[in-house]
Amino acid sequence: MNTFCGRTRREFLWQAGGAFTSVALAGMLAKDGFLGKQALAFDGTTPLVKPSGNPLGAKPSMLPGKAKSVIFVFCYGGPSHIDTYDYKPDLFKYDGQTVKVKTKGRGGDKSEGRVVGPKWKFRQYGQCGAWVSDLFPHTAQCVDDMAFVKSMYADSPIHGSAMLMMNSGKVLGGPALGSWANYGLGTVNQNLPGFVVMLDSAGGPISGAKNWSSGYMPAIYQGTVLRGEGPPILDLANPEGRSDGLQRAMLDRVKLWNSRHALLRSGNTELESRIESYELAYRMQSTAPEAVDLSGESKETKELYGCDQERTREFGDKLLLARRLVERGVRFVQVYAGGGHNDESWDAHGDLKQNHDFHAGRTDKPVAGLLKDLKRRGLLDETLVIWGGEFGRQPTAEYAQGTGRDHNSYGFTMWMAGGGIKGGTTVGYTDELGSIGVDKRFHVKDLHATVLACMGLDPNHLTYFYAGLDQKLVGVEGAEPIREIMA
Repeated sequence: MNTFCGRTRREFLWQAGGAFTSVALAGMLAKDGFLGKQALAFDGTTPLVKPSGNPLGAKPSMLPGKAKSVIFVFCYGGPSHIDTYDYKPDLFKYDGQTVKVKTKGRGGDKSEGRVVGPKWKFRQYGQCGAWVSDLFPHTAQCVDDMAFVKSMYADSPIHGSAMLMMNSGKVLGGPALGSWANYGLGTVNQNLPGFVVMLDSAGGPISGAKNWSSGYMPAIYQGTVLRGEGPPILDLANPEGRSDGLQRAMLDRVKLWNSRHALLRSGNTELESRIESYELAYRMQSTAPEAVDLSGESKETKELYGCDQERTREFGDKLLLARRLVERGVRFVQVYAGGGHNDESWDAHGDLKQNHDFHAGRTDKPVAGLLKDLKRRGLLDETLVIWGGEFGRQPTAEYAQGTGRDHNSYGFTMWMAGGGIKGGTTVGYTDELGSIGVDKRFHVKDLHATVLACMGLDPNHLTYFYAGLDQKLVGVEGAEPIREIMA
């Protein structure tokens, strides 16, 4: 005799039980927002499960951390560490000589090269006695607040992939450092973006928006770009004749339509981000104009940043704005330095002196002004400042003639100051020519781990589940902070 559906009663009860369990599981998954479609009420529009709160809402830190905000001065193109902060006396005596040295950059793999001696003198500054070249006479006055990592290395000697690694920990890109910071901590000021990017007027870096992308995270965590010239944010004021009440009513209607549309498309982060962007834009109409208005700053403060001089005005304005943003609760601000010149970056393949004189000349005083201003306002202890590029430069010339240097991802210098950092310290060093890190080498992921740790985030436990893995900024294998420079 045939059994029900060709099966035994025991099999039927076993399978039915599994189905009953899956109903409960589906309800729990829907509640957590895991399923693609939420359950709706009888009217077809009201969700039975309320959506989660603001993903950028402020969250408690995972560990004790001193830094509430980060300002990352990104000198894209690769500033030469051996001409700025990594003093190598032997380079002077070997100037012009051909030496055996392993290099890899745009010019390919080489085993020897013509040494290019530094074009600037080095002097010692501060109680710590740090060596700084004459390129940075203003920033040199702040060395006792700075920690130098002189043995950094990266995986790529090519600009595009190296920038993505410095920003996201991966040569192919992913969620940016600023995205991870906002994912882990949220942002204090809900009326301003949590992750802000400022570009040079000459344009942004190679790979463009991938440098501040949220990658596989929801789009709400991506960076918001402020303009390099003129008003940082356009169209903050209502159109003529439109009252604030009418503007709010229009946005409420748009929000209703968008919300109905989004209920059937749960998990579409681009859509969710677009909806939230309308709300953020409305809130910014009352908050952002004051935040980006530099006219209320004193003459003395503007002079401190170099805003009163043509050479330093543009970058000074940006760093002054960066201070105002972190002062108002913005979590992460990245300011790109490198445009406005024929080379458009620190990528000195040709005339090293002309290139670095130009870029250092327009950024040195503003960077020093930022550090001094944060310190006197009591903000430096809770603001982490980072300076550096995607890699350094080789000690040897790239071409048969000239002073240009090729890319160097084997050894270069970054410095940090402020929240969670022990000032006046140095860790690691490169060989006698500055071609490769030889003591306590630190990978870009170690730098990222340090930034997260200073912010109270555990770099090895801050994860986002994607593609079957608990993804981390520091990679699934993990990384450790640079404890030697942490306070």
